[in-house]
Amino acid sequence: MCTYAEVHYKVHYVCVPCRRSCKQPWRSGESRCVRCRKPMLFAGHDFAAPRRGDERGWRAVAAVLAAGLRYEGFEPCGCGQEPKFRPRTSAQVRARRRVAARKGLTDAEALALRDPSDA
Repeated sequence: MCTYAEVHYKVHYVCVPCRRSCKQPWRSGESRCVRCRKPMLFAGHDFAAPRRGDERGWRAVAAVLAAGLRYEGFEPCGCGQEPKFRPRTSAQVRARRRVAARKGLTDAEALALRDPSDA
């Protein structure tokens, strides 16, 4: 049974400079940050925001979103897919970028690796 088929879940939007996130119904237009009024980034259904004081966590979030990845645990239909890995610290981001440079991977491919040594 499809997880997202029956109910319209809210999705997470993120303002990285302000370190704020909110859940809103998905819109094709842009959501704006209530603090700085800049457009917020779509982060997906399964985003878990780091604490505001966690600089390493927010740098990792900025790197993941800049690479074009989203925090989605399910495919759009939700047919039992496992949650995908996303780095939670800047050290994890650096390790995956080193692997990307060494193996010729894109940022998005490297940041999605659960274990960078497996590439």
